[in-house]
Amino acid sequence: MSDNEPATKPPPKVFHRGRTATPVANSNADKKEVPEFEPFGLMPRGPPPLIEFLDIWEVDMLQTQSGVNKPQHNTHVYANDRLIVRRGQEFQLKVTFDRAYKPSEDQFAVEFVIGASPQFNKGTYIPVFVNKERQSPWPGRVVDSTDNVVTLGITPAPDCIVGKWRVYLAVMTPYGIRRTKWDETRDVYILFNPWAPADSVFLDDYNERLECVLNELGVIYHGAFDDVAERLISDGFEDPFLMPITNRGDPIKVTRIASAMLNSRDDDGVLEGNWGGDYTYGVAPTSWTGSSEILLQYSSSKRPVCYAQCWVYAAVFNTFLRCLGIPGRVVTNFFSAHDNNGNLRTDIILDDNGKIDRLRTVDTIWNYHCWNECYMTRPDLPPGFGGWQVVDATPQETSDGMYRCGPASVHAIKHGQLCYQFDAPFVFAEVNSDVVFKSRNRDGTLSTVKVNTSHVGRMVLTKAQGQDTRRDITDHYKFSEGKEEREGALLLQDLESYILVMPLVEVRVGDSFELKLVLDNASDQARSVDMYVSGNVVYYTGVTSSEFLFKSPEMTLGPKKGRRVWPVACDYMRQLVEQANLHFIATGKVKETGQIISAMRVVTLHTPKLSVEVSGQAKVGEKMLAIIKFTNPFKFNLEDVNVRVEGPGVMSPKHKHYSLVTPGSSLTWTEHFHPRRAGPTKLMASLDCAALRQVYGQVELAVEP
Repeated sequence: MSDNEPATKPPPKVFHRGRTATPVANSNADKKEVPEFEPFGLMPRGPPPLIEFLDIWEVDMLQTQSGVNKPQHNTHVYANDRLIVRRGQEFQLKVTFDRAYKPSEDQFAVEFVIGASPQFNKGTYIPVFVNKERQSPWPGRVVDSTDNVVTLGITPAPDCIVGKWRVYLAVMTPYGIRRTKWDETRDVYILFNPWAPADSVFLDDYNERLECVLNELGVIYHGAFDDVAERLISDGFEDPFLMPITNRGDPIKVTRIASAMLNSRDDDGVLEGNWGGDYTYGVAPTSWTGSSEILLQYSSSKRPVCYAQCWVYAAVFNTFLRCLGIPGRVVTNFFSAHDNNGNLRTDIILDDNGKIDRLRTVDTIWNYHCWNECYMTRPDLPPGFGGWQVVDATPQETSDGMYRCGPASVHAIKHGQLCYQFDAPFVFAEVNSDVVFKSRNRDGTLSTVKVNTSHVGRMVLTKAQGQDTRRDITDHYKFSEGKEEREGALLLQDLESYILVMPLVEVRVGDSFELKLVLDNASDQARSVDMYVSGNVVYYTGVTSSEFLFKSPEMTLGPKKGRRVWPVACDYMRQLVEQANLHFIATGKVKETGQIISAMRVVTLHTPKLSVEVSGQAKVGEKMLAIIKFTNPFKFNLEDVNVRVEGPGVMSPKHKHYSLVTPGSSLTWTEHFHPRRAGPTKLMASLDCAALRQVYGQVELAVEP
């Protein structure tokens, strides 16, 4: 900038004036003081004579973990001292007056207020009266009245706004309304209620409710469909996120807004995505052990937390759903298609020799992709499309101008009813699109040479109820497809019964192994096949990082089986990227017929385990020790090693950094903790560095009271 150029000034802040009468309330923190005395019309000079009227000495919200409210509302596991209840279900509070309550003479109300501009017609100001003469949006009653102590029962409406409400006690006098001062200890969190039949998230399955609402331990499935790996993830219960308050009573709007707010592509959302492998300015996605550390960091900084990939988005979204009381679960789709052009197909472009044209192949197939399901009614859709809905915070494609996805009815996806909102076509393509091989002709046109209808959406998994085993829910998303399978092998068969097989191999990181390619010719004629075999180091999203193997043999086949075997050396280690995935694809063109044959194989390299042990008495408040151990089994150094450990109800997230772990050397980290809550739980630990990702360990605990 030259000396003569004016300095660029930031644009002035834009206010709401001219658009809305008051600012839009987005946060529980937005509040406006309610007057302690609200007069009826003009008042004479001096304070009104209120001594003779009812006065309030104390309000007890009965919010202790063992009190009457939290156990009945299934909120005793929340790490919060405030009262937490569920809508559509009665909770109690005690009021101590300066004298005995006289129902025929005294008039008072419990006022619930949320947001900066509470209004009765918007459902943000709710007065609850306990006498039958005055009707209330939320039913109220006197449960017990002894001397000057009155126990009240209040039932929030089953469709009320979910969030943190401020509570006031208001007494009616001839001169006006006298209120208690605001006291944050009286604030009450009201959540969705899957136990209440009138709530739109009601789930009529007791075991499913325990699993999808109250369980703080989740399982993330990853790897390959025929070599599934799993890791535990911690779902801590945290405060709700920011969104327009008047939308918070509708789970459809809540989950749709949240799917955008959990990523940072359109705003300063919770998580910053990174699939590039450089995590210098944040935490590697594979390093997180749960949602608590992420949400605490975001709450304190109000800036996106670095970094996330699909399973991190899914884990945090799961915490969000369960925290608010919406039944939620993490789902993994193996061989998940990413349809870039919206044609509901995955197109693989081949040159005229049958070799993949990687420059023109833009659609990708993720080895796996994690999203969430949430349970709710769908009054905006025809009957039958409620129940489980897909929501996805991973920023892949825009929806109505923002990076978000869902809620999309699982029933609609299975039955191909793609006209129903939201984003059903995109999810349908992820689980049910065809893989179409197209040959590029010399004139630039494309001809379809092969269609595989069964590769995408090979298996859809979620955690089983009440146990750490997996549950196959593929049939929720798609009808069974005609396909041929052999144990441990991926098979693709064409019209003349040429069968190309790449058997499954289990390999540890750093080991050499043999790739076997078996081609069967079931026809009566001898055939010659020009083959192209490519081995690539890939990200789990299916995007190629580098090619470490390429072979182009010509195979001449009689009516009997032909076999070629190539050894794959450890050269892939120098090119390996995170999550240790190798992708092999073989394509061939039969010279005599021009037919295309193909097969694909994902090899997930297995990583070493992390040892986690505990010592001491597993009892609430007693000191215990967690011991994490790891030995470097490789011939190279591990640098900038990060170890994390946490456990729901027993240990908040802890972190330790090691500059160097040399070959054959070990690290031992001892951390003390005091269990906060009785019951079964687990400690989970991760070890992560640039040269080695996805090293996990865990240990079970049964904490006594």
